[in-house]
Amino acid sequence: MTLLNLSIFDKKTRSALSITLLIFAVLAACGQSRAQNTSVVSNERTEPVISVATFAGGCFWCTEADFDKIPGVISTTSGYIGGTMVNPTYEQVSAGKTGHVEAVQVRFDPAKTNFAKLLAAYWPTIDPLTPNRQFCDSGTQYRSVIFYHNADQRQQAETSRAALVSSGRFTQPILTELLPATVFYPAEEYHQDFHTKNPIRYKYYRYTCGRDARLKQIWGSKN
Repeated sequence: MTLLNLSIFDKKTRSALSITLLIFAVLAACGQSRAQNTSVVSNERTEPVISVATFAGGCFWCTEADFDKIPGVISTTSGYIGGTMVNPTYEQVSAGKTGHVEAVQVRFDPAKTNFAKLLAAYWPTIDPLTPNRQFCDSGTQYRSVIFYHNADQRQQAETSRAALVSSGRFTQPILTELLPATVFYPAEEYHQDFHTKNPIRYKYYRYTCGRDARLKQIWGSKN
């Protein structure tokens, strides 16, 4: 082989080698990119679906304690809803001058429970027969209300109340209201989880208020 042919051969070899190395580099980069994308996807976390329901059943200490017992309930918050004043205080609401109702907002996992089950659990915890009062607490701020957050909740609440009426369990009318949910204001921190923070005071209040005695009278011995 002449020197000229050898030089040409070396050039061709180097050129082919350069192209091969370039192809390997591109493939490696693509592989790394796919690995990174796979890593990003695998690290993404799907946020759990959480639904909200709001119920008023007199003193929110007791309503909160009742809903905390239900499987699938994630959290409960005592607060005020349905009034006109912005950021009302407990003193203002309890005086009956703001139009608000003491209520509890319930956050729940729809994979473990649903609104229909919450409705079924709600009824036996209230007195649906007495207007503007729940047990020892009187006034519009203590009336029983189901606040619906969408059309589906409204329909289910109407169906649930109608079923209770048609059951013939009571001769008196069911006075629990169904209202659209408005702005919900969380109550002061000392009201939150009161039944766990102050169990003795809570139990004393619940007993002296006659809540459980009245529930037994209305719903029977299971309460």
